[in-house]
Amino acid sequence: MDSVALRRGIKDVFPLLLGVLPFALVVGVAASNAGLDLELAIGMSVIVFAGASQLAALELIRTDAPILVVIVTAVIINLRMFMYSASIAPYFRDFAAKWKAGLAYILTDQAYALSIARFETEEEIDRLSYYVGVAVPLWIGWQIMTVAGIVLGARVPDAWGIDFAVPLVFLALLVPAVEDRATMAAALVGGGIAVLGAGLPLNLGLPVGASTGIIAGALAERVMA
Repeated sequence: MDSVALRRGIKDVFPLLLGVLPFALVVGVAASNAGLDLELAIGMSVIVFAGASQLAALELIRTDAPILVVIVTAVIINLRMFMYSASIAPYFRDFAAKWKAGLAYILTDQAYALSIARFETEEEIDRLSYYVGVAVPLWIGWQIMTVAGIVLGARVPDAWGIDFAVPLVFLALLVPAVEDRATMAAALVGGGIAVLGAGLPLNLGLPVGASTGIIAGALAERVMA
């Protein structure tokens, strides 16, 4: 492990932690509000380790949605990880399978963005060390703040209306992601369908909205191309 590349990764990811850690806190609060006990909430955070899909799944759990709907929704939201993996995989082609599995587990939006930008511009950097330096602090910080949110959520009175933080977080994730006409089409179509489908049986509005949003964005990008 190259200590220079490791420290560089930690340094690069540090500013992003300022945005990720409050998000983890909200997810922990959402887990508490959804009725998960400490062990289940921590288990979900460790196993899933995907903020947006965790938040969506917890909201569905809170409204007593069927488990199949919860799983399908989380999978749809995380489909972008397939694209991330396909993009970054060539840089780890020569690593052993056990390393690839571990690196895949800690893959996040932030870890991908920082690592791929560095790998494309600096061929000599120790990729494993840099990636670990970026991804592991994100994982550690996420777990700590999730637990803090679970403990905090259990002690916050219902009168404070802290559930309102969940839609605010989704808005904070959505707005920066709308960068062009394709992403605008995905946001408008997906959001519109989700709102219109709020009364669908089995709480299917969210997964249907997410699916149609992805399709709309892909079609819009193809038309513009």
